[in-house]
Amino acid sequence: MDKPLPLQCTSLNFRGFQYAQAMLFAIAEINNSTHILPGVSLGYKIYDVCGSIARVVTVALASATGNELTFAPSDVPCTRPVNVQALLGVTSSSPCMAISTVIGPFHIPLISHFATCACLSDKTKYPSFLRTIPSDYYQSRALAQLVYYFGWTWVGAIRSNDDYGNNGMVTFTETAQQLGICLEYSVPFFRTDAPDKIQRIIDIIKASTSKVIVAFLSHMDMDVLIHELSHHNLTGYQWVGTEGWNSDSRIAALDRHHILDGAIGLSIPRAHVSGMREFILDVKALNSSSNELFTEFWETLFRCKLKKSKSSADNQTECTGHEDVTGVQNTFTDMSLMPIFYNVYKGVYAVAYALHNILKCNKTCDNNVQLNPFTILQHIRKIRFTTKEGDEVYFNENGDPAAKYEIINWQPSESGIVDFVRVGLYDASLPAEKQLNLQNKSLIWAQNSLQVPLSVCSEKCPPGTRKVLQKGKPVCCYDCLRCAEGEISNATDSITCVRCHPDFWSNERRDACVKKEAEFLSYEEIMGALLTAASLFGTCMTAVVAFIFFRYRQTPVVRANNSELSFLLLFSLTLCFLCSLTFIGRPSEWSCMLRHTAFGITFVLCISCVLGKTIVVLMAFRATLPGSNVMKWFGPAQQKLSVLGFTLVQVIICILWLTISPPFPFKNFKTFKEKIILECALGSAVGFWAVLGYIGLLAMLCFILAFLARKLPDNFNEAKFITFSMLIFCAVWITFIPAYVSSPGKFSVAVEIFAILASSFGLLICIFIPKCYIILLKPEKNTKKNMMGKGATKSS
Repeated sequence: MDKPLPLQCTSLNFRGFQYAQAMLFAIAEINNSTHILPGVSLGYKIYDVCGSIARVVTVALASATGNELTFAPSDVPCTRPVNVQALLGVTSSSPCMAISTVIGPFHIPLISHFATCACLSDKTKYPSFLRTIPSDYYQSRALAQLVYYFGWTWVGAIRSNDDYGNNGMVTFTETAQQLGICLEYSVPFFRTDAPDKIQRIIDIIKASTSKVIVAFLSHMDMDVLIHELSHHNLTGYQWVGTEGWNSDSRIAALDRHHILDGAIGLSIPRAHVSGMREFILDVKALNSSSNELFTEFWETLFRCKLKKSKSSADNQTECTGHEDVTGVQNTFTDMSLMPIFYNVYKGVYAVAYALHNILKCNKTCDNNVQLNPFTILQHIRKIRFTTKEGDEVYFNENGDPAAKYEIINWQPSESGIVDFVRVGLYDASLPAEKQLNLQNKSLIWAQNSLQVPLSVCSEKCPPGTRKVLQKGKPVCCYDCLRCAEGEISNATDSITCVRCHPDFWSNERRDACVKKEAEFLSYEEIMGALLTAASLFGTCMTAVVAFIFFRYRQTPVVRANNSELSFLLLFSLTLCFLCSLTFIGRPSEWSCMLRHTAFGITFVLCISCVLGKTIVVLMAFRATLPGSNVMKWFGPAQQKLSVLGFTLVQVIICILWLTISPPFPFKNFKTFKEKIILECALGSAVGFWAVLGYIGLLAMLCFILAFLARKLPDNFNEAKFITFSMLIFCAVWITFIPAYVSSPGKFSVAVEIFAILASSFGLLICIFIPKCYIILLKPEKNTKKNMMGKGATKSS
């Protein structure tokens, strides 16, 4: 069994020693176990490739072909020729890609404990690669969800300029875009970059407006970057880190300017493997296996010079080789990367369990089974076991383990040492909405703030506004425009404003639709109440006149000029006053049809009666002339038929109107934006104006005839009163047309009611009040002699 060999690297890598010790610990457990590979001892060979990809490829190719490499003499050679069944390592993605490409044709399993590039999950390119650390595909998505959780939509990004950083940032960017997160900048960085290139990165950070930096960096790159950041004192930024550096205490120790204080990011879940820490720190075995290696290790660890050492350093203190390792605080004694050591441990056990199954081990193993790497690879892919700590280990079809991360927050303590506080967990195996789980712990942010930093390109657009993208900038940069009238947005960061339903209107803040006030002429409001009172007063006044006329129906004033037409006129006037009430109140189908037709028919009936009375006056005057028998052609029967005929024409017009296109209730949204005008649409404008036109035609005819009869003897006729009433009637309805057209909303209805009442009062007062005056106040004139007196005198 080979022992570790000293290699000629430029510096001693303590982390490499820790990984090697973790592997040796697992091998020692397996070799001493009776439950796994009983009677079989695992051999190993350890190489330090010194961070060189060329050296990695050389070692891997030599292992695959069986050509043993010897970089230093060995005191204890292998008892058997080298026959590599599996490779474990290395810590970076790019070397793993190189190794997998070389050993792929040999089907030798390569199990990495720290190579996270998602590209390595491609089995067509890397068929023999497996790992015990989750793929960056999940880490990148977890980082994006973490950034989204805290509302950071405007962030900067720095990535390692290698396969690890570049591929991880691609996935992060894709996921971030899906979540509405924008990258202000994304710059590559490598530890060997020239000073001017590093300066450009510093300048980009200084010129940026984002306050959050996502650092997809390896711990080696972060080592160099933190030094440059400290040199420029770039504090005040919130850092979001990957598992590559976020839980590395060495990085925290280098951050003397507290640039990374309050950082938050991902880490491999904490692990405790009983006995591993003690085994790693026990390096006395090196003293027996390789004096040269032990000397170099011990002098580097304690910064001293062994008595037997050939070192040329004279200013160092001497040491004996028996110093207490646990009393030193440095990278080697730091166990913050125990989760990674645990990954090494699980990788060794995966190979062991695969061999256990292949060799059909029970109490003993079948040593006659011919081993080959391809068979071992197939068994490792299907393996599923539980470690002594209770963790289940298996690989999916891409050779990746289950993805779980702890969320770590850097919280500086009073002593100045950073505490890595676990504040949450990310489990990719859970449903999407449950994958990220942050605990209710107080978080420390950049510059020891307790307030979550704000990193947005534009503030959130409040309800009542909508987002308008700024030209030439990412989607996270926008202006907030107020919604137009009648439109709202009731959510933050609305892209569009939604138009309210016609029955609703936007409030002052434009964040809610409020129901529009329905406006119509109602009985409750003052104008409606006054018009109702006027209508009822006119009705009562007409009823009083009718009662007076009925009480004095035998008197000459009432009997003169056809009393039946007078009573019919009073009845039609009553209907005219009452029909105005149909215009008041909420419009409905029946009220819309009734108001115009009732108005049209009652007014035609009224004008027909007045027209009949006017004709009677003219005919009566003609009848007094010698030899005239005209009254026989226009007697009471003809008068009634004329009224019926005139009215029937209007009835026919109204029936046609209601049949073809009747009036209907209508919501007017155009007149007032903030109100709904409830009105009656005409249906057919032709029908409406035909009704009015017919009324106007009869009124003009009546006016002309009354005007012709106005100079007849005063005591004999009422033509001058009819003339004056028709003059009022025509004046009212002529002025009604422009007033009706120009009046908005309910005022147009009020104008129509006013016209109906004014014309009705005009007819009632002009025609009947003079007669009531004679009946009630001048009864001496209410005689037949007085009625005929003037005419008799002239005839004699």
